[in-house]
Amino acid sequence: MNIGDVANRTGLPAKTIRYYEDIGLITPQRDLNGYRRFREQDLHKLTFLGRARALGFTIEDCRTLLALYEDQSRASADVKQVARDHLARIETKITDLIAMRDTLTELVDACAGDNRPDCPILRDLGGTD
Repeated sequence: MNIGDVANRTGLPAKTIRYYEDIGLITPQRDLNGYRRFREQDLHKLTFLGRARALGFTIEDCRTLLALYEDQSRASADVKQVARDHLARIETKITDLIAMRDTLTELVDACAGDNRPDCPILRDLGGTD
């Protein structure tokens, strides 16, 4: 398969596929003319990476998960730990986003939104409260 075929089948842009090759996540074979030739195992890895990235795993997490996936002697506890660590980061982000939303809601509610120059949003951003 060429990169266009793989891009269509995985839903990943060709640029992303080339990036994954550049950083060593996949290693497609090369024809004599230098063109990439993807095997089914490359397609499977790219589908795996696409799904992992859609769940927000970092590139390094993906590297770890791929290694664990390919290791038949892996312990599921290792996989679970990677996922658990990622989940903790997501929970922290959610907490931070809720705090941001609450602060911004207060500022928007405090702003009259009229023709006067006084604006609590700008005061807060400028640190002049």
